[in-house]
Amino acid sequence: MRTFGVEEELLIVDPVTGEPLALADALLSAPAHDDAAHDGPAHDGPAHDGQDGPEAGPPLEEIDGPDTGLSHELKLEQIETQTRPCRSYAELLHQIRRGRGLASHAARRHGARIAALATSPVDAALHTTPDPRYAIMLERFGITAHEQLTCGFHVHTSIESPEEGVMVLDRIRDKLAVFTAMSANSPYWRGLATGFESYRTQAWNRWPSSGPSAIFGSLAAYRRVVRRLIETGVLLDEGMVYFDARLSRHVPTVEVRVADVCLRAEDAALIAVLVRALVETSVREYHAGIEPAAVPTALLRMASWQASNFGLRSELLDFGTFRPEPAADVVWSLVEYLEPVLAEQGEFDLVQAGVAAILSRGNGAIEQRGVAGRWSETNGGTPDAAGLAAVVEHAVQITMRSERDESDTKPQPVLTWVRQDWREAPG
Repeated sequence: MRTFGVEEELLIVDPVTGEPLALADALLSAPAHDDAAHDGPAHDGPAHDGQDGPEAGPPLEEIDGPDTGLSHELKLEQIETQTRPCRSYAELLHQIRRGRGLASHAARRHGARIAALATSPVDAALHTTPDPRYAIMLERFGITAHEQLTCGFHVHTSIESPEEGVMVLDRIRDKLAVFTAMSANSPYWRGLATGFESYRTQAWNRWPSSGPSAIFGSLAAYRRVVRRLIETGVLLDEGMVYFDARLSRHVPTVEVRVADVCLRAEDAALIAVLVRALVETSVREYHAGIEPAAVPTALLRMASWQASNFGLRSELLDFGTFRPEPAADVVWSLVEYLEPVLAEQGEFDLVQAGVAAILSRGNGAIEQRGVAGRWSETNGGTPDAAGLAAVVEHAVQITMRSERDESDTKPQPVLTWVRQDWREAPG
């Protein structure tokens, strides 16, 4: 069984107003743990990838100490947690909750809270972490860098070699949008209702190298594409190659980067289990001589946009036909596709229950909209300041919740229909 681990980016917020607070330096200036919160080093891989986004900087051990499991991001209003490499859902869930606990403990020492929100519902001035690289990014990329207060969820899955990793990248690219929909947790952007379930995806995709990638075919081709991107002079370095999935630069993993940070820790662990199964399934297909589906990158961009826009509310583009299908059907079809590996690893029943729970209560975006709607003073559900503050307060509570209430969760039927290949779709 492959090891896997995650990085979670979290907001630091005012517990009353919901505003993001520029306290990352303060939170990281002293140990963020005590005997109750700390159970050993959080970081011995796979997690922090050094310069892995605009949230990038020196490796964790150079900034914050190897035993905290916390690190800086691009903005001082956010903080990142990293897990150890794990082998099971239960182990990973424990690590995710532990990381959130460390961050919460540090925030509370300064009168703040942490919230697993992929964008800030409440507007506030933003502050960039003091770092020469970030200063260059602000100068070169302007408003894109200035406004980039987004919190993602990155899943690392171990690979045997970079060559194997590229074979994985080529075979998972057409299925990644499903994870965007399942994790969608950013319907509000600095005081505005965006009309999207994952507006983080829209904000993130303003970076020049973000989004889905083409089929590479070999490690040499992957390296050549990365080199050519850097040679354009647009990107600062390899750390700014922001593909939806990529090879980690510092640890032997494939890193899937399409998800919003999840409101609920158990949803985050579930998505990581699905990603790991997808990686393993892709490796098996490669060894069986199954070629990657030659889906045009333009179609992948449409699938990503659709997932960002609708989440689980309506329809997604099915990863076989790239035509609209009910979101629940597309999610269940991914589970069905991964069933052989999930069953072999003893995770199929767990995944079925977790997916049924998400489809029953909704993802983080649906939950946020529900809270804001109850507080709204307008019939149309447009959130007011009190409603958005309530969204943040609710997120603070759910971020730290240790158990899922399954009293209203009903099992959903597993989809059994046969999907067309996209190349055979009519018209």
